[in-house]
Amino acid sequence: MTGLRSLLACALSLALAPAWAQDHSHHHAPPPSEPKATATHDHASMDHAAHQQGAVDHAAMGHGTPSQAAPVEPIPTLTDADRAAAFPDLAHGMHHAPERNSFVMFDRLEAVDLDHGRGEAWEAQAWIGSDLNRLWLRSEGERERGHTEAADLEVLYGRSVTPWWDVVAGLKHDFKPGRSRDWAAFGVQGLAPYKFEVSATAYLGESGATAATVEAEYEVLLTNRLILQPRVEVEAFGKDDPARGIGSGLSTVEAGLRLRYEFTRRFAPYVGVAWERAYGGTADHRRDDGEAVEDTHLVAGVRLWF
Repeated sequence: MTGLRSLLACALSLALAPAWAQDHSHHHAPPPSEPKATATHDHASMDHAAHQQGAVDHAAMGHGTPSQAAPVEPIPTLTDADRAAAFPDLAHGMHHAPERNSFVMFDRLEAVDLDHGRGEAWEAQAWIGSDLNRLWLRSEGERERGHTEAADLEVLYGRSVTPWWDVVAGLKHDFKPGRSRDWAAFGVQGLAPYKFEVSATAYLGESGATAATVEAEYEVLLTNRLILQPRVEVEAFGKDDPARGIGSGLSTVEAGLRLRYEFTRRFAPYVGVAWERAYGGTADHRRDDGEAVEDTHLVAGVRLWF
């Protein structure tokens, strides 16, 4: 009985074994190798193609690396001709206007507040010609209590030697002080660095008399119309001239500070202060004549040109 029971158990186990193995393989065995490989290959191909397509789109949209993306409008290489066109040589490449022009300016036309009474002073210049060759007229003078104390007129030929400087040569005639006299004049005038307007002139007169004058002025733009103008003038002589109250060496130094308002560029009233000091033999002559060696006074006037 026991042996029959064991035999039936073995037969039952053999009968159920294929079903159990089939179910187990269905849940745990891997799928057939060939179909799996085919599916995996197709998926990888699709991913690779999509990646390539994405890379092409990014490059077309300009998102590639700087080394791969070409500029939309390449900048040409800078040449010597481009540099010459951008920075022309003004000293040798200027185009000069052939027509004649003219200019007249009263830089100072003013009333002076003196210790005893009132005075007047002027400084003017004019020219006619081209931008290379000009005929210059310059005049300067002073009046005190109705009498002309100093007055002169210069007639000069001016030649432009650089874009900013002219050389001048001609004649100067002194009307006052003392008797009139003439000088030969040689000098330069123009715009120094930092926009200082400078004029330096040497004079050769009768009997070996010599003189020199240097003027410098500068304009400080406080606003577009309100302008402060410092000015300095220095005179020196080579010989004593007692008849005119002039000593050799440094003669006088004048300095002024004027504030003007330009209603237009051609018309500008101003107020200011002027200072003058005599030196050396000129100071000694003034002391002998009972005149002051140093003087400071207020001025008011107008600057105009046309």
